[in-house]
Amino acid sequence: MQKDWTPCQKIERSILKKYRDELWNPFIGAIKRYALIESGDKIAVCISGGKDSMLLAKLMQLLHRFTEVPFDLVFLVMDPGYSAQNRQKIESNAALLDIPITVFESDIFSVAESAEKSPCYLCARMRRGYLYSEAQALGCNKIALGHHLNDVIETTVMGMFYGAQLQAMLPKLHSQNFAGMELIRPLYRVREADILAWVRYNRLEFIQCACRFTEASAACAGDTNPSKRQEIKMLLEHLRQENPNIEMNIFNSIHTVALDTFPGYKTDGVRHTFLEGYAPTKPE
Repeated sequence: MQKDWTPCQKIERSILKKYRDELWNPFIGAIKRYALIESGDKIAVCISGGKDSMLLAKLMQLLHRFTEVPFDLVFLVMDPGYSAQNRQKIESNAALLDIPITVFESDIFSVAESAEKSPCYLCARMRRGYLYSEAQALGCNKIALGHHLNDVIETTVMGMFYGAQLQAMLPKLHSQNFAGMELIRPLYRVREADILAWVRYNRLEFIQCACRFTEASAACAGDTNPSKRQEIKMLLEHLRQENPNIEMNIFNSIHTVALDTFPGYKTDGVRHTFLEGYAPTKPE
C-alpha cells in the first residue's frame, strides 16, 4: 500500500532518494570536506527566496534532523523592500517546504536606489552586513549562503577575465567586521543544473530576481543585454559542448594551485613575487 505523502514529504523524499547523488551527497561532502559545521554551532540559513537558498534551507533542515552533531538553525529572511508579490511568494514557499522562517525588514533597496554609482555593489555589501548583524543578535555564530558550484566556477573565471587576477570563492571565511562570525557555503559542490532539475521535478516556483530595480530588466530575464556573469555562463556552456569536464576541471584547479609556478601572488592583501625565494645560480 502506497503511503499518502504530504507535498513537503514528497519534496524531501526527492532530495534523499531520486536526487541523492546530485544534491544530498555533494552537500554532505562539502560539509565534511571543508568542516563547515561543528558541534554547538548556531547557524542562520539566509533565504533570499530563490531556488538556491530555498534548497539550502531544506538540506540544512534535513541534516539537522538526521545528524548526531548537535547544532541549531535559524531560517533568516531579510526583506530589503521586496514587492508584495515576491514577499508573498517567499512566505508561501517556506510554508510549502515546512521551513519556519524568521523575517526582518530593512530599507536597503531605498538606500541603494539613491546611490549615484554602483547601486548593486552597495546593495550586496549592505545585505551581507544586515544579515551578519541580525544573525549575531539572534545568537548565531555562522551564516549559511546558497552559493553553488557554478557560482564558484563563474567567479573564478570572471576574476581572471575581468579582474586580472586568479581569485576563487572560499567554502567558508571569517567575517572581518563581525567578531566571532563565520560565513559558510554548504552548496559549494552542488551543480546548478541539478538544482534546476530538482525544481522542475517537484514543479516548484521560486522568485527569479528579487531586485526592485532589475526584476523587469534584461539582466534578470536573460535577454539581449547579459551581465558579465551571464556572459561567462554562456561561454562555459559553449566550452562544455567540446569538453564536458570543463567546469569540474576549473573547480578542481582551485584546489590544486601550483603556487611555485606563478611569478606573483597576493596573500593578506600583500603582493609577493617569485623572486623573493629565488636563489641565484651558484658558479661551479
